[in-house]
Amino acid sequence: MSPEATNAALNLGDISVSPPVVLAPMAGITNYPFRALCRRFGAGLFISEMITARPLVEGREKTIRLATFGPDESPRSLQLYGVDPHYVGLAVKRLVSEAGVDHIDLNFGCPVRKVTRKGGGAALPAHPNLLRTIIRAAVDNAGPVPVTIKFRIGINHDITTFLESGAIAEEEGCAAVTLHARTAAQLYDGNARWEAIAELKRSVSIPVIGNGDIWVAEDAVRMLSETGCDGVAIGRGCLGRPWLFRDLAEVLAGRPAPPQPTFGDVADIMVEHASMLVEWFGERLAMRSFRKHSGWYTRGFPGGAALRNRLMRVDSIEGLRTTLVDIDRDQPYPEQAHLIRRGKKGGTQKVVLPEGFLENRMDPTPLDGSAECDVSGG
Repeated sequence: MSPEATNAALNLGDISVSPPVVLAPMAGITNYPFRALCRRFGAGLFISEMITARPLVEGREKTIRLATFGPDESPRSLQLYGVDPHYVGLAVKRLVSEAGVDHIDLNFGCPVRKVTRKGGGAALPAHPNLLRTIIRAAVDNAGPVPVTIKFRIGINHDITTFLESGAIAEEEGCAAVTLHARTAAQLYDGNARWEAIAELKRSVSIPVIGNGDIWVAEDAVRMLSETGCDGVAIGRGCLGRPWLFRDLAEVLAGRPAPPQPTFGDVADIMVEHASMLVEWFGERLAMRSFRKHSGWYTRGFPGGAALRNRLMRVDSIEGLRTTLVDIDRDQPYPEQAHLIRRGKKGGTQKVVLPEGFLENRMDPTPLDGSAECDVSGG
């Protein structure tokens, strides 16, 4: 595939995403400070943390806070989860009219057991009529705002739903679909099945965004080339590595990836990131939240384990600066650090479903509130 083709814009309604790169929503991570930091490194679409429809409609403060954007954010992209068309429709209407959202992504990929055992998350597409009514409620209430959906291959290798979900999304007016090329049973284990992305692309006419196993910019080029997908979604690969978006912009434009940062560069980015979090959340909450990022930023560097142990006790920006003062700032970025998996742990699972769930797949009845999800993923 030529450089021009890999850098072609991804069009979602009136939104042109160039390069065709999307920051995938991650709970507790893709808040405004992290989105702003990633945007500084490269263009693309940066989706907020997932919020749940019913708590938003009911006005719960925590959910409203998660749906808040920075004053300079454009486009305003948000991921929404819901299991009842009524609440999804009301939530979308509110997001469009009050929050000024420019793009809504519906999440049907969460594989967490406490969600699937109630029929929600990655299990919900196995009930296609319910999936359809939820999507229809969102699209009908979004007006000109583009709606996209994200889903997995299916529940497991015996129960696949991705082609049917893609067809429903296209029929109901979605602007694009994103496929995380794993099943719910796989969680985040093993290799993503990119051939499923290619199969989905061949089956629909709307744009397809591929997700899974993009750790360096060259992976994105390879996914676009091998699957024919229209864009890529980046999740765990950018944890502790927000400059990945800079690398993607360069490589997708046909230029070589820039040199990786030194340890000193990484330390400066860490302080910048933490400072943005403090400004947004306040120092106490921000520095506790930043501890997981500290671990990701320092993975692979010599002496990193001892440094991470100290960083886990840091509770102020000044403490962060002090902890980083003695590092070897000229230390090059570890050559294999990108291969150290970040975020979700490996391992597979047996997907737990409600009793009789698969025997009644055409039932369009909305799920009860206990199937709602408070963790984004998929």
